[in-house]
Amino acid sequence: MSAVHALNGHATAPRPAGPDSPDTVKATLTPDRAARVVENDEYAAFARRVLRAYARRVATGDVEALTQMTDLADEIDTAIGHAVQGLRGFGYSWAEIGTRLGITRQAAQQRWGRPA
Repeated sequence: MSAVHALNGHATAPRPAGPDSPDTVKATLTPDRAARVVENDEYAAFARRVLRAYARRVATGDVEALTQMTDLADEIDTAIGHAVQGLRGFGYSWAEIGTRLGITRQAAQQRWGRPA
């Protein structure tokens, strides 16, 4: 509620946001909006540093944590599958995905083509 509405005793309910609500952004008012920056390279580098640090900690004698590391490998495999399915939904072809992974499109489709 704005200060003017509060002074006048008017209360306005917030507009619901969702797929059925109209787009209220006026392009003429936001022409200089910066494009969304996706920093995947930096994020991947951070994840690598975390995994390497975890390996160094396990290597100091925590043999029980070795099982947890293999569980992480399974999680990474699952995450790759979700990423591939997301890219497919975004319009990328099996050939494009396979090329990025250094495998054929057939190999990519065989590995990740069936929903998990």
